[in-house]
Amino acid sequence: MRPKKRRHTCCDVNATYFKPRGIPMSTLEEVVLEPDEIEALRLAHLQSLYQEDAALRMKISRTTFSRIIDSAHKKVSDAIVNGKALRLDQRQQNEE
Repeated sequence: MRPKKRRHTCCDVNATYFKPRGIPMSTLEEVVLEPDEIEALRLAHLQSLYQEDAALRMKISRTTFSRIIDSAHKKVSDAIVNGKALRLDQRQQNEE
């Protein structure tokens, strides 16, 4: 397996977890959203960039961006539909 290429991410998230209200964390399954997935969601949906432009900002190929955003959509959907906690992993992958 090839080593994961460092990706350009720039946003700091003000939260660590999102979870269903009224259910203790200890009883919930957890889905982890990686920093590159958070950045892909931000670029695609909050900044309304096309995948090609978002990929350029992250310094990755468009096909890699497509895989990342697809993974992010599946994780967020899983958390919402199945009532899981969503943990936002904020460890820094790339410091420029």
